[in-house]
Amino acid sequence: METKEYTQVINMSESLMARINELLSHYPADKKKSALLPVLHAVQDAHDNWLSLELMDKVAEILEITPIEVYEVVTFYSMFNQKPIAKYMFEFCRTACCGLRGGENLMEYTCQKLGVKPGEITPDGMFSVVGVECLGACGYGPMLQLGDNYHENLNKEKIDTLIEDCKQGKVNLY
Repeated sequence: METKEYTQVINMSESLMARINELLSHYPADKKKSALLPVLHAVQDAHDNWLSLELMDKVAEILEITPIEVYEVVTFYSMFNQKPIAKYMFEFCRTACCGLRGGENLMEYTCQKLGVKPGEITPDGMFSVVGVECLGACGYGPMLQLGDNYHENLNKEKIDTLIEDCKQGKVNLY
């Protein structure tokens, strides 16, 4: 399998370091690792919503832990991205409840509509479609997450509207 190398400019700005230090202040000084999740979120948010190996190594250095401890967390959670992503990443729940209500078909429909395969980014950098594990909205499936927002009880018409709203800049991701 071919793997692609991505490069990322690491910018541990003064404001980002202040945010990291504020997060660390919530934990005992000898338990910096406890801040790993919120620190990863802050660092990812400050770096175009993805984390390179070099950036994960920097987080390990700041938290005084081994790099593998950071890698384990980043590779486990779908909320952390290990490569550049599109502006609008449609994260479809792929578990049983959503699948039984047509989630896989809607994911496939969205891919066809955007002209991408799962995990690919449209040429304009606007869209990608990925499948993720349970997002915890089993009673409202099929559903997807877009940024910090859930879109539930989906159908083709709702997908079409969501795509158009994204194209027109009407979708707030956070």
